[in-house]
Amino acid sequence: MLVGAFYFPTDYGIAIDELARELEARGFESLFVCEHTHIPVSRRTPFQGGGELTKRYSHTHDPFVALSFAAAATRKLKLGTGIALLPQRDPIITAKSVASLDQLSGGRFVFAIGGGWNVEEMENHGARFKLLRERVLAMKALWTQDQAEFHGRFVNFDPVWLYPKPKQKPHPPVLLGGESEHTVRRVVEFCDGWFPRPAGIGNLRRRRRGCTRQRLRPDAIPRRYQSRSSMLRPTRQRSTVIGRPESRACCSRCRMRAATRCCTASTRTGRSRAKTDEPCRLMIGAIGPAEHGEQAAAPKLPGPQPIEDIVRERGDYADRKGAP
Repeated sequence: MLVGAFYFPTDYGIAIDELARELEARGFESLFVCEHTHIPVSRRTPFQGGGELTKRYSHTHDPFVALSFAAAATRKLKLGTGIALLPQRDPIITAKSVASLDQLSGGRFVFAIGGGWNVEEMENHGARFKLLRERVLAMKALWTQDQAEFHGRFVNFDPVWLYPKPKQKPHPPVLLGGESEHTVRRVVEFCDGWFPRPAGIGNLRRRRRGCTRQRLRPDAIPRRYQSRSSMLRPTRQRSTVIGRPESRACCSRCRMRAATRCCTASTRTGRSRAKTDEPCRLMIGAIGPAEHGEQAAAPKLPGPQPIEDIVRERGDYADRKGAP
């Protein structure tokens, strides 16, 4: 199982290029950053984490700009959005950004997307979740066709040229965030993989039955969801689990569910040489890959001080005091 990192790229935190270099040096496979264009002051939508909305949500850099700096500072580190709020984005401009970043990074981009949870943020863009499917399909057409055209209810354009094409063929993997039955069906229909939080990797057989009830063809269900044995075989479908590793059991669950990648998240922003954070140490000890039904030895992974050592709370850090 691959090990990545997730981070809020804020304007008061560690520089994204510095973070990327340190992650690559410690053996991390990937870096994912989130997206929020703005946060409405009304706060009508409750914060999913409970309590006040933390400061970092209103201070994030644009993910494509941030990842461009990370790409220039590294050579092998995969770079991803986690997640890009696609209903808020123009599909043609976003297709151009994705293709450009994938080309300039040498084919290292991973495009994780979603609809977002903040209703008023989406309303300010005039966006709706139902835009997601057509925008993904339109972008895939732009990436793979010399003269692309798309005619849908929400996205409509006649034949166009759009270059450069992505370095990865046919395009960078498109992962969909979320944990619901609807999310898994959408992954099957028009995405290349799944991007859940740890709570979303439970009963995969139950999720398969949910897809079947929606009259999807059985062979359209990713093999990863069909049986325990097939989960251990490589498939085109990818699953990236993102969240703080709070215990060895949580990390082991990700491994046993045959997740392709597990990303450890940090809520801190500064730099420190403090001692290793216990949750991250537990994660490193629990992420050995499972192949052919047997647990392999833990791989050579991030050194003794992973992301929580790189990204540590500074004296001026006040994330839990709310925005701005």
